[in-house]
Amino acid sequence: MKTITIEGHLRTEHGKKAARQIRSQDNVPGVIYGGAQEINFYASAKAFKPLVYTGEFQLAEVTVDGKTYKCILKDLQFDKVEDSLIHVDLLELVGDKKVVATIPLKFTGVSVGVKGGGKLIIKIKSLKVKALPKDLAENITVDITNLDLNGNIRVEDVKVSGMEILNSPRIPIASVVLTRQLKQEEATAGTPAAAKEEKKK
Repeated sequence: MKTITIEGHLRTEHGKKAARQIRSQDNVPGVIYGGAQEINFYASAKAFKPLVYTGEFQLAEVTVDGKTYKCILKDLQFDKVEDSLIHVDLLELVGDKKVVATIPLKFTGVSVGVKGGGKLIIKIKSLKVKALPKDLAENITVDITNLDLNGNIRVEDVKVSGMEILNSPRIPIASVVLTRQLKQEEATAGTPAAAKEEKKK
């Protein structure tokens, strides 16, 4: 799994004034939760960019005062006016302690519904999971090959090893819908599929 290395510095002063001072020097304050103790630190805004501005799930190795913490991104805060990063929350990965993480979905295959002229609609791009650090993955693969016209793949259809999916099982992840052109062709031909589609309306 891709790992971002961040060189951090221990925060000795706290409060809004201290945080403003940190940000004025192009640094971002952060907190590491989940381990033996809470670590308040700061690092350069530039160091956080590869971790924050991406759709990938990545690990962060943050070194503070000579000690390295393996973490995942937990939460972010942005300035409402300038849209700049102002705070980062990280969750430390501890061997036997399960964590909650958001893992991106990776869709593979070409669905039979798309081959038949339908349009693939992706409804969810990631899933929330609970897992031990060793079982976390960069993505969850979803094979859409057998997804037919008017069909859905739901959360309950996704099978993953070592991870408990926390999303509601009946939520659709992806579906294939009839395109306007295909609807017109079927209506002209008077096919049962067109009749079915008309019934749904």
